[in-house]
Amino acid sequence: MRRFLFLLLTCVAVLVAGVAPASAATIRQVTGFGTNPGALQMFEYRPDGLAAGRPVVVALHGCTQNATGYGQGSGWAELAQRAGFTLVLPQQQQANNISQCFNWFSSGDITRGRGEAESIAQMTRWAIADSGADPKRVYVTGLSAGGGMTAAMLATYPDLFAGGGVVAGLPYGCATSMVDAYSCMYPGKDLTPAQWAAKVRAASSYQGPWPTVSIWQGSADYTVAPANQRELMEQWTAVQDVPATPSATDTVAGYPHAVYRDGSGRTVVETYTITGMGHGQPVDPGTGAGQCGQAGAYLLDVNLCAAARMTGSWGF
Repeated sequence: MRRFLFLLLTCVAVLVAGVAPASAATIRQVTGFGTNPGALQMFEYRPDGLAAGRPVVVALHGCTQNATGYGQGSGWAELAQRAGFTLVLPQQQQANNISQCFNWFSSGDITRGRGEAESIAQMTRWAIADSGADPKRVYVTGLSAGGGMTAAMLATYPDLFAGGGVVAGLPYGCATSMVDAYSCMYPGKDLTPAQWAAKVRAASSYQGPWPTVSIWQGSADYTVAPANQRELMEQWTAVQDVPATPSATDTVAGYPHAVYRDGSGRTVVETYTITGMGHGQPVDPGTGAGQCGQAGAYLLDVNLCAAARMTGSWGF
């Protein structure tokens, strides 16, 4: 049994083997942020002299990654400096998951008030209070296992986040155990929009307005099936009570982009399909407008930086 569980954990580790840690003296560890029932670590990047009333972004790494490596490689740290916001970087520990994956598939960690989800919520509240941030401008995003946990945070704490970005992630409630996670990852589960939405609505007593969601997926991802992008879109358009047919489509850097708007014309869900991209976070290294990130393992230079597009859509 132990060998079986080890093999399962090893397989889940492909939910993204990470980059080497990057040096960043301004990324600091924070302790004492709460009761921390999920036994996670908290890291933070806050630009010097940051004014009160600025946003907060919570960025969740993938398996075998760490907070600093993902914060630097994805481009979030440089964007925090450039655009002026507090960046919260939760970090998984091997005691919780041997491959350092956030446990997006564990019911004890994706339930409001419990486990890792509650630890991340405590970090977020601490950062809002400590930086004097605008509590209406708080966002969460993540890659792969971090993307799955992002969906969980949006579902379980919709009162805390104005929006989120799921990169190569999974719908909320797709799995409640490690074994169940495999069929979610590949080939994916096909539920009706109403079934998916019911899982989100059952995760809290919140009645809305719901967070906006940006969904990113490579069309050649053989770790997390591209079908998960469709299921995520159906989940969150149903939660938002808008049609699952795009309000408009275009291309961004040559890649298909679709938006789903509510009755007021506000974009509440959007999808980016990165044609030909495998499993990873889209980056576009450079110093130009809209560029960010560092190419590396599962940080894929596709001439489009997901983090920069998200900050733009969030109005930073």
